[in-house]
Amino acid sequence: MIENPTREEIGQILKQSKRIAVVGLSDNPERTSHSVSKAMQDQGYEIIPVNPVIDSALGVKAVASLEEIEGPVDIVNIFRRSEFLPDLAREFDKIDAKIFWAQLGVMNEEAYSFLKERGYTVIMDRCIKVEHALTK
Repeated sequence: MIENPTREEIGQILKQSKRIAVVGLSDNPERTSHSVSKAMQDQGYEIIPVNPVIDSALGVKAVASLEEIEGPVDIVNIFRRSEFLPDLAREFDKIDAKIFWAQLGVMNEEAYSFLKERGYTVIMDRCIKVEHALTK
């Protein structure tokens, strides 16, 4: 069963975090991934677009995969369908990142178990923009 941290714990995570890698970030302003990431960027977070089919988003050059990111990442925020989470969890495990965050409507038991067994903090089926607004 997927259990998210408490709202207080999520608030602490967001206060302590600075760099958010956004998997599936679109360069199309009409897409949810774009508007949510823009809102987080406007709140002072560094956004790293992770999408092999775009050049850049929100004024930042995109990388094709998590493994191409230089330096540590606080949160990996995922805007992909739930069936992609197990592969993304394995990729996440190879980089220097702290929090695996799947957006609203996105969850996968296999990915959750894989990451929890390795001691990671996992948040699924929650919107980072909404949680940020609720925990300010």
